[in-house]
Amino acid sequence: MSSKILKKEKNLVSIEFTVSPEEFEKAVNKAYLKVKNNINVEGFRKGKAPRNIIERKYGKNIFYDDALDLAVQKEYPKAVNELALDVIANPKIDVVKFEEGQDIVLSADVEVIPEVVLPEYKGIEVEKTEIKVTDEDVEKEIKAIQEKNARIVEVEDRAVEKGDFLTIDYAGFVDDEQFEGGTAENQPLEIGSNKFIPGFEEQLIGKNKDEEVKVNVTFPEDYHAENLRGKDAAFNVTIHEIKTKELPEIDDEFAKDVSEFDTLEELKADTRKNLEQRAADSSKVANDNNVITKIVNEAKVEVPEVLIQREIDYLGRNYEQQFRQQGLSGKEYDEMISKFVEQYKEGARNQAEFNVKADLVLEEIIKKENVEVSEEELTEEIEQIAESYRIEADRLEAFKANLLKSSKSYIEESIRKRKVIDMLVKDVVFVEPVEPKEKKEDKKEDKKEDKKEDKVKKTENQN
Repeated sequence: MSSKILKKEKNLVSIEFTVSPEEFEKAVNKAYLKVKNNINVEGFRKGKAPRNIIERKYGKNIFYDDALDLAVQKEYPKAVNELALDVIANPKIDVVKFEEGQDIVLSADVEVIPEVVLPEYKGIEVEKTEIKVTDEDVEKEIKAIQEKNARIVEVEDRAVEKGDFLTIDYAGFVDDEQFEGGTAENQPLEIGSNKFIPGFEEQLIGKNKDEEVKVNVTFPEDYHAENLRGKDAAFNVTIHEIKTKELPEIDDEFAKDVSEFDTLEELKADTRKNLEQRAADSSKVANDNNVITKIVNEAKVEVPEVLIQREIDYLGRNYEQQFRQQGLSGKEYDEMISKFVEQYKEGARNQAEFNVKADLVLEEIIKKENVEVSEEELTEEIEQIAESYRIEADRLEAFKANLLKSSKSYIEESIRKRKVIDMLVKDVVFVEPVEPKEKKEDKKEDKKEDKKEDKVKKTENQN
């Protein structure tokens, strides 16, 4: 087989390749074996007629279309490999020459990975992100621990307040008709959670246990049940229980109860240490992204539309998966999720285009820097993946072997990208971020005010 590039324009390439008479004959025979069971020939049981008999009755070219498809499926990948093309989409194939007993000549228009012009990426300056932990952050974390250890206690001596936890029965009516899905018994509800229809929860504030309340609401125009959108509804609600959150005092006893420490100061010190580690991790991720973003934005590459659309679909599937993991199912939820996913995809183009460009740029740097993956690195990565899945000991080796067999290329690609990002980050010069002019002016004004205050205080002290 011979193949050649006819024309190349940006990431569009026209190639020519051939199918030999011998290969085409093999393909014709495969086509015969594939379709013979669907052909009726008088005097033969269905599927038993010899090839030459079928060709004599229906014409010699009866199998040619199927044979050509089979031949192209075999020879086109060989041509792509011979010409070292990184194809990103299905080709458009045409027959250039087809004569009995001679090479069949075909052409293919294909989209390939576009050329990437890299910027200078070593020694460049990149703004540094540094996430700092404040006293307020520590207090907020302690408050969160306090919330986790709160007790829910029943209230008997007051009406419903915001933040209370109720147990209610309700029945919903539209135009005095009870509607499907609008009734529940012993339903838990946190006042202020905004999980019910807008306006529902607020109308229960100030009501008492065992009180029957009529709640009037209007369903939102984008409500998931189409038959209720924009409709006025009335709910008959009975309040069975009112409970509130009782928070523990934040003191040494609290520290003992919620941790291994004896004092609140020790708990705060450990909390700060954990927050600082998380801040360091987040800062590293942010700085990695800063480096990648700067290099990608300065690189020159025309991102093919087919790759952008492919990435948008990928992002859409991930977005949908987030809904599915919440256990949402059923026709109404399916319609709602589909709507949200389509809305998300409509706004995901810029992110998708950046993601594709970043992949292309990183791949180009990997080639330029000849980044390789050693056997030790591959083994270590597979060990870490297996550990994260917590595979039982008797299944561990089989799991790792299957992972190596099914996902080796993907794992190696992940390691290479991680290595090249570490290399890029190591070679840049991090600088402090440039403050916006407005902030600088604000600081100047603050300093002026501070100086004025100092003068006033000084004068007062002298007097």
